[in-house]
Amino acid sequence: MNSKAISQSNKEGLHNPWVLGWIALVTVVLLVNAVMITLAIVTNSGLVEEDYYEKGQDLERNFIKERDARHALGWSFKLDVPEKLVLGQAQTLRFNVVDRRGLAVDDLDVEMQAYRPSDADADFRLTMRAFAPGQYQARAVFPLKGVWDVKLKVSQAGESYDLITQRIFVKPQ
Repeated sequence: MNSKAISQSNKEGLHNPWVLGWIALVTVVLLVNAVMITLAIVTNSGLVEEDYYEKGQDLERNFIKERDARHALGWSFKLDVPEKLVLGQAQTLRFNVVDRRGLAVDDLDVEMQAYRPSDADADFRLTMRAFAPGQYQARAVFPLKGVWDVKLKVSQAGESYDLITQRIFVKPQ
């Protein structure tokens, strides 16, 4: 029997530069796709603001102004999201905020905005109500499973601040 015949036991095919080239090409394509999927999940959601043109006019100056205003407040804050968010079930999300001395910050208007990166029609807003000094909460029902971006907008004495943007995942039932 000829050892160079076409068969599954013939291992010479794996040393052929054309076969190695195809394997390398498929591997590179799969790696590039994995990197792009990772970047799509980890980076900016790409959500479009309604008045994007006006906000974009002086983007850097506005960004620095907002950052400095948040820093001047000296607040420490945290958004508590339940570990297991389930589709269609009411879940309580809590927001805690203290000033630089550790005292609770009261009299805030807190709005939670939930954005669905893949479906703007599912986006919704809720008002978080104070339930203790410096603690606010809202019950949310997420209508779709998957990735959501939660953004908190806090207002006090006529000033408004975007404090937190956090990506969460809603599991199916």
